[in-house]
Amino acid sequence: MATIAARLPFGLNRVVPPSLLGFAVINSFTFGVDLVLLSLLHGVFDIVLWLSITIAYAFAFALSYTLNRTFNFRSHAPVGPQFGIYVVVVVVNYLAWILGVGNGLAALGVDYRLARLAAGACEAVYMYAAMRWIVFRT
Repeated sequence: MATIAARLPFGLNRVVPPSLLGFAVINSFTFGVDLVLLSLLHGVFDIVLWLSITIAYAFAFALSYTLNRTFNFRSHAPVGPQFGIYVVVVVVNYLAWILGVGNGLAALGVDYRLARLAAGACEAVYMYAAMRWIVFRT
């Protein structure tokens, strides 16, 4: 990611840290996993929306934590306390963005997949900031 960040055009190489690119790659993948699971659980297996969102979200964020800790932020801090902080960050994210925005938009008539995409945009900003400066701070 450092090599790619160094080659960004328009002066972006001076303001975009490699960890932001790594986060974007990893979390784009895990967000895709989240959407596939959500579509399967709610769209195919007809599990209620709030439970489908919760299951898909929990799986995707456990995967995100593992991949970001290992490949992006390369943290060597003890997992226990760090994961505890991560859980608090994720709970706030879940309540505010996933259920608040995602379920709220769906309740207003927006397709649940589009509502999840809107919530995902909000959560991306929040989660990167929280992971960089709180969970995986160095």
